[in-house]
Amino acid sequence: MSFLRSAAGLLARAKPLDGSTTVQTRRHIKRWVSPTLRELAHRQKKLGPQKPEARSGFVEWNQRSELFAFGKRLGESFEQSQLQRAFTEKSFARREEERRRQLGIEEADLHMTDNSDLIEKGQHIARAYVEAFLLHQLPKVPKEGLQAIANFLLSTETLAHVSSHLGTKDLIHSTEYPPSEESLAQSLQAVIGALANSSGIERAFLFVRDFICTQLNQKDLLDVWTPQEPLQLLDKICQERKLGEAEPRLLGDCGRNTVLAAYQVGIYANRQLLGKGFGEDLKTATETAAIDALQSIFDTHDNRRPFDFSVQLETKNVRLG
Repeated sequence: MSFLRSAAGLLARAKPLDGSTTVQTRRHIKRWVSPTLRELAHRQKKLGPQKPEARSGFVEWNQRSELFAFGKRLGESFEQSQLQRAFTEKSFARREEERRRQLGIEEADLHMTDNSDLIEKGQHIARAYVEAFLLHQLPKVPKEGLQAIANFLLSTETLAHVSSHLGTKDLIHSTEYPPSEESLAQSLQAVIGALANSSGIERAFLFVRDFICTQLNQKDLLDVWTPQEPLQLLDKICQERKLGEAEPRLLGDCGRNTVLAAYQVGIYANRQLLGKGFGEDLKTATETAAIDALQSIFDTHDNRRPFDFSVQLETKNVRLG
């Protein structure tokens, strides 16, 4: 009888195993973890912000592998020696030569090549192709406008932006880290020169098209080049293209003699409306209308046909000389 009672008690206390049963898990964190993390955070705060360390200083860094991977990421074939020289700055080469001299290395092994000549060659190639590309894509824009857009594409800020996003920061051999914008821009120009020496001038042209000219994508050209005296320039363009004399006319106004005055001015030439603009006074409205007319004449409005970045210019159309 007692055996039956004990068996019935065990069955009553037993829980059925069904699909609704959930398994509870517990996190087992050792007691030393929390005070250790607090101590590490305290030490890091005490040391203050640390300077960024170059990836080349790590044990697992392999310069040859990184250079090889850099070329494959870009889809280009570089000679290893050319690419190595493209990322070696003159200041770094001189410092390395001095270090070798202090170590007693023979004079024949002291010389270390730098990227000075590659930078010069890359600058020449990039400017020649950018000017040819702009002349092909913007045939109606005058010379000063094309020059302003080319200067924007070849500026230190633009080239440094492209270079940093291509992953050149950790590949550059420089006396400073992180490298400056000038170092990033010059390294990109040296890479262009190294590509021309390795794979030919045509591949260098395509590199400039794909990575530098594409910075104009979805870019408002008015932000890049705004004429200083638009009305005088419009008069000059109208005379050169025989469009007639440009004449500003008041189309409408409201709130005159108030702080919220607004004027609408149109620019006419030979009874044709070239452009119109708004402004808080007649002078501003006239300048805005002149800029709108110039954009219509030069075909640089926001709704213009997008740039064709798939075009392949023939080498004879690029003035390298």
